[in-house]
Amino acid sequence: MHRRILLISLLLFIGGCTPDDATGPGEIRWDREVCTRCSMAVGDRSFAAQVRGAPANERTRLYKFDDIGCAVVWLEQQAWKHDPRTEVWVMDYENSEWLDARKAGYVKGKLSPMNYGLAAQAEATEGALDFDQAVAHIMAVEQEHRVHGGHVPVNK
Repeated sequence: MHRRILLISLLLFIGGCTPDDATGPGEIRWDREVCTRCSMAVGDRSFAAQVRGAPANERTRLYKFDDIGCAVVWLEQQAWKHDPRTEVWVMDYENSEWLDARKAGYVKGKLSPMNYGLAAQAEATEGALDFDQAVAHIMAVEQEHRVHGGHVPVNK
């Protein structure tokens, strides 16, 4: 009995010695994990997004999304959205590499899983939106349609 208690205590202590926060994007089990916001399968490698963050004094956690729009709308509802530990990652739609979402450029007019119509790319190109402009676009789409995943004109 005492050995069992000692073993459990030791495991809890060792578990508490892990680093407080991981950083960077994590792996996605494509078509087997669901979007944190809409519960749709995360399967399209061209539009996936991730948010890593947590309330103060808690370990960060990784949240996965099928569309940058879901990630942005969900993150706006979190009290810790401005915490310096909060990271936002988005998949480059051309080469399936993770990008820091705040440094990516966003091309409008794409057919994304939840119809926010944005695709991320590493290089800023003419007419591409920066992150703040992309957030404004996403929030405008959300406000206009007031239904998650509603029809959004692709050429808007």
